Amino acid sequence: MKVILRQNFEGLGKIGDTIEVKDGYAFNYLIPRKIAYLASKGNLSALEEEKKNVVRKLEQEHKEAELLAAELEKVSVTIPVRVGEEDKIFGSVTTQMIVDALKEKNYDIDKRKIEIDEPIKSLGIYGITIKLHPNVSTKIKVWVVRE
Repeated sequence: MKVILRQNFEGLGKIGDTIEVKDGYAFNYLIPRKIAYLASKGNLSALEEEKKNVVRKLEQEHKEAELLAAELEKVSVTIPVRVGEEDKIFGSVTTQMIVDALKEKNYDIDKRKIEIDEPIKSLGIYGITIKLHPNVSTKIKVWVVRE
């Protein structure tokens, strides 16, 4: 059975590809989960319209991410931590701690978007990368200070 993919699907192809799959796989998995359409002229034109909408949405998300990145470049957050001897902190600074500090400054960032190169285990100033969009990332300063 021929189907047209509505989204990128690993192992099958990319959006708009017409592929041949078994009937059961198409009817029981791909079509109910809205991963694919049956291959027909009408569905092909519907897919083209969906592609246009997806492109518009991605462009809008990219613009919003760039604006947020410009704002976040100016932001620095302070994270107070308990320290032991020689200013070594107990545990390490986590992405959740950074998210909480950003929430205090009214920035709602998902913790999975924060990239910490190596664990933060001592006091100091760190540059942390936040990946807001596949093509947009920014750095913020994180001050780790004694509680």
